[in-house]
Amino acid sequence: MKLIRNFSIIAHINHGKSTLSDRLIQATGIVSDRNFKEQILDTMDIERERGITIKSQAISLPWRAKDGFTYTLNLIDTPGHVDFTYEVSRALASCEGVLLLVDASQGVEAQTVANLYMAIDHDLEIIPVINKIDLPAADVERVKRQVKDDLGLNPDSAILVSAKEGTGIDKVFEAIVQRLPAPSGDPKAPLQALIFDSHYDSYRGTIVHCRVFEGTLKPGDTIRFMSNNAAYKVEEVGIFQIERVSKKLLSAGEVGYIIAGIKTVSDTRCGDTITHDDLPCSSPLPGFREIKPVVFSSIYPVASEGYEELAAALEKLKLNDASLVYDRDASAALGVGFRCGFLGLLHLDVIMERLEREFGLSLIATPPSVKYRFIMKDGTTMVIDNPALYPDPAMIAATQEPYIRASIMVPDRYLGPVIKLCLGRRGVNVKYLYIGSSRVELTCELPLAEVIYDFYDRLKTVTQGYGSFDYEMLDYRDSHLVKLDILINGEKVDALSQLVHRDRAYQQAKRACERLRREIPRQMFKITIQGAIGAKVIARETVSPFRKDVTARCYGGDITRKRKLLEKQKKGKKRMKMVGSVMIPQSAFLAVLKRDAG
Repeated sequence: MKLIRNFSIIAHINHGKSTLSDRLIQATGIVSDRNFKEQILDTMDIERERGITIKSQAISLPWRAKDGFTYTLNLIDTPGHVDFTYEVSRALASCEGVLLLVDASQGVEAQTVANLYMAIDHDLEIIPVINKIDLPAADVERVKRQVKDDLGLNPDSAILVSAKEGTGIDKVFEAIVQRLPAPSGDPKAPLQALIFDSHYDSYRGTIVHCRVFEGTLKPGDTIRFMSNNAAYKVEEVGIFQIERVSKKLLSAGEVGYIIAGIKTVSDTRCGDTITHDDLPCSSPLPGFREIKPVVFSSIYPVASEGYEELAAALEKLKLNDASLVYDRDASAALGVGFRCGFLGLLHLDVIMERLEREFGLSLIATPPSVKYRFIMKDGTTMVIDNPALYPDPAMIAATQEPYIRASIMVPDRYLGPVIKLCLGRRGVNVKYLYIGSSRVELTCELPLAEVIYDFYDRLKTVTQGYGSFDYEMLDYRDSHLVKLDILINGEKVDALSQLVHRDRAYQQAKRACERLRREIPRQMFKITIQGAIGAKVIARETVSPFRKDVTARCYGGDITRKRKLLEKQKKGKKRMKMVGSVMIPQSAFLAVLKRDAG
């Protein structure tokens, strides 16, 4: 056990986590140069293209240190995005130390600080690593000052590396061996192991990634998951070295995998404790909680016959992604689809892209919404994420919506536009703190519904890409919510309904009506497009009809003849409007549902 080190790499997005992992893996020689590829731990195409990590990955690296011993270094690669914070916290709970990576040109950013606090909460040893020192814009001295002032760490202990060029990698290995503590635990104690991730294998079922804290685990043992009391017989245990390498047993301090004939990923829960069925441990490991979706959206196939394919595709994705939640949903305009719950907007984007790319589906997604709380006059509480389930307004006593605390780090020259952006999104309690001479940390409480649309994109725009953003959920607060309906010739289009704050209703309605007017083709009769709250119309646009020139033959002559023909045309148009139905094209839905730059 003295020759084991369990560590993770944490950083803000794009600070070089996956590239550093690549160099560490290459240096140990467990993958031949012929089989090596960049971002080797990112197995999905979408991870490689976007340069992000979505799934946690683990790998055991053998390293012969300067003291002559061969150490087993277990690297747990974690997602960097704010949507996947819970997975990161479980991965960190499996470690004794972390490498805190900081970009030499960008410096300390919002998630660097958030990740540092998370590492401190888990009482981990922290080694600061300054990456990308080969860049022309690298300013190592400035970043060292930030490491001291913003993070409170010793800048002299920071290791300077260039993961891209492989500079300083040996120093990183020696620091891991010398500065990180070895794991503690008793191999003879009752089994206690933490699940930090799992993935699905179509031949072997669910493969559970775990860290053993106490006891030993071997094939043939009967194990029990403490959160749902499910029992399974272990078929195989082992470690990850890109490929799975089976072992005779896993003992205290080791990180590896378990195969036990588990049917779906939903049966294993991230953060759960594994113990022996016949000799259980006295208590589960702390920190487990159910993952709850935050953002909701309905997904429909473009062609109604695509429903079966969408159902099969979601089922397959669910095998590998336990945080995806979905139920059947139907819309008069868009047909049958699914109401899905996601951890955040990136999660929604990733799932949509995987459905379209891996399964070849054409899809429409309704505007993302959050869970609103309605307190009724009879004292009951309703929680709703779908505008179609909005209760009778006369029965509502109060409405509440979820709030987040946003932490934004920007150069001080952008402070004005960022405060304006936060206040424009109904932000409250805006506070800011100078960290260093030219950087500001701004904290603000915002409604989650205002953030899920395009807040992050707008922040990047107003700060010219220098702003970084992190958030945590707060609580529900009283709000004034209304249901905005879109009517076309007096008919409600249910797929375009949305729950909005009353102050925002007029803007949203006007924008939706204008976009529909541009997209709906002209007919022989007039089409009215209205945005309404209940019976009150708050915005209106008109698609004017085509008009045949019925008076073309009447050159000269009496005006009454022309008037008679025009009246006859008017009556015909009126009759046509009563019986004519408006076909709303696909592009019109997409135009309204598309996120806006406002």
